[in-house]
Amino acid sequence: MPFATTLMVRDRCLCLHAQRAARVLARRFDDALRPHGLTNEQFSLLMALNRPKPPSIGAVAKTLGADRTTLTAALKPLAREGLADVSPDPEDRRSRRVALTAAGHARLLAALPVWLALHEDLEARLAAPDAQEIRKGMETLAHWSTETRTTEETTP
Repeated sequence: MPFATTLMVRDRCLCLHAQRAARVLARRFDDALRPHGLTNEQFSLLMALNRPKPPSIGAVAKTLGADRTTLTAALKPLAREGLADVSPDPEDRRSRRVALTAAGHARLLAALPVWLALHEDLEARLAAPDAQEIRKGMETLAHWSTETRTTEETTP
């Protein structure tokens, strides 16, 4: 295979570009949130728990695009720190619900201005497409992935 093909794939690969951007973004947000004792992943997880009623593990996993096993592992340190509470669902004891504790809410509230400032700076750097177009494209890809997986799972 010619090296030109490698360069073409490198330059066109949406997955590679998304992964590189995700790594850089995650590092920037991790650095910004570190003084609040959170990683970007933990901030997103706590934010996903900030709901009127405690969501199920499955609902949070779907929101974050994570599998339940990964989510359960990510919840353990937050529960140990008293930021989240995992308990059986009162209506279905086989299922678990996750609640943001008062300490979790306070930590999230304290970290929010840092997240907002960094996000504002990030969006200001995006000329074209703008941040909304990027989100729209990423959301389209996320749904494509779910549709593809569902089709593959149901196709004999």
